Amino acid sequence: MTERAPEQTLAEQAPSSYECRACGYVYDPTKGDSNRNVPGGTLYKDLPDDWRCPVCSAPKIQFINIGAVNAPSGFQENLTYGLGVNRMTPAQKNLLIFSALGLGFLFFLSLYGLN
Repeated sequence: MTERAPEQTLAEQAPSSYECRACGYVYDPTKGDSNRNVPGGTLYKDLPDDWRCPVCSAPKIQFINIGAVNAPSGFQENLTYGLGVNRMTPAQKNLLIFSALGLGFLFFLSLYGLN
């Protein structure tokens, strides 16, 4: 039996983008770099060491991590709020929602027994 990878939240699934400190160019891993034949889906850590900024030719070391572009804004700061729901994976949230709906339906059906 093969082991499944642990489930991740939406913010953890989104890859981090990196910004050039020299010119402000943002490397988005989902788009890649068409100027240097880097296909979309290539993470920043997987770029070759001789890769340079396509705008100003700054070396790879000049880029800083600016976080995930596709993640909800302020998500990391909001993880501590609520009743722990923000730290749940999508499958856990689905289980919680549909269990609550099923329990509510059972309570509704139990009202017919109150004669």
